[in-house]
Amino acid sequence: MRVFVTGATGFIGSAIVAELLRNGHQVLGLTRSEAGAQTLASAGAEAHRGDLEDLDSLRRGAARSDGVIHCAFDHDFSNFVANCEKDSRAIAALGSALAGSDRPLVITSGVGMGSPGHGEPATEDVFNLEHPNPRKASELAASTVAADGVNVSVVRLPQVHDTARHGLITYAIATAREKGVSAYVGDGSNRFSAAHVLDVANLYRLALEKSEPGARYHAVAEEGVAFRDIAEVIGRGLNVPLASLSPEEAAAHFGWLGMFAGLDLTASSAQTKARLHWAPAGPGLTEDLERHFRPR
Repeated sequence: MRVFVTGATGFIGSAIVAELLRNGHQVLGLTRSEAGAQTLASAGAEAHRGDLEDLDSLRRGAARSDGVIHCAFDHDFSNFVANCEKDSRAIAALGSALAGSDRPLVITSGVGMGSPGHGEPATEDVFNLEHPNPRKASELAASTVAADGVNVSVVRLPQVHDTARHGLITYAIATAREKGVSAYVGDGSNRFSAAHVLDVANLYRLALEKSEPGARYHAVAEEGVAFRDIAEVIGRGLNVPLASLSPEEAAAHFGWLGMFAGLDLTASSAQTKARLHWAPAGPGLTEDLERHFRPR
């Protein structure tokens, strides 16, 4: 299959490109730079010039492909709402090139969209329209293109990690380094779900190959890791003390990350594992965090 991948040179996207190529697919990767084009060529993929705001470039890339994996996202969280709206427009553009065909479109969302709102783990069969996270715009856009005849499915992400990158935890490390304290909210018992980046890439490929219209998948290997446990690893790694903050103090301490630091972001992937026979095998979040701080 010839697969158009947005975000192809990013943290998750580059792992998806490698996963696809290893499994016999061809890859057309979106990039906005010559350096990105060279990176894709070195990996064995073809470059397609464009970006998320060049909607015509997205339509052209999708039109040239047998399927699309859309994992690009602008992670400037200071403009989170605007970037979620940008993602909605990108999904609409990709869908317009695939409407009326069976060619699959796999988009990206967050596991919070599957939260039932009662303190229970998020599940694949729930789409919480009342969720305050503006990332729900991505799944609303998916519903719109599905109504236009697009074969669209959703991969919902937790904290995706390796030894260098750790999702939102990367920003918690930077804050602890800057402020000299590794903080958590309240007793730190709120939890973040997580998965290793190679397991996540494998799930995207399986979702593409399954090509099940309307399916939602959770790329979750660990249902929940307590934020205090995460903060303890960061504190040891940076040799800084721990601190418990009130929600009001967390907003000032973490900045934009404060909107997430106290949330319980647990999620199940039981349905995903059963439907795709997905079997994540990578290291856990705290294991990768500990390796991150070891001398190289």
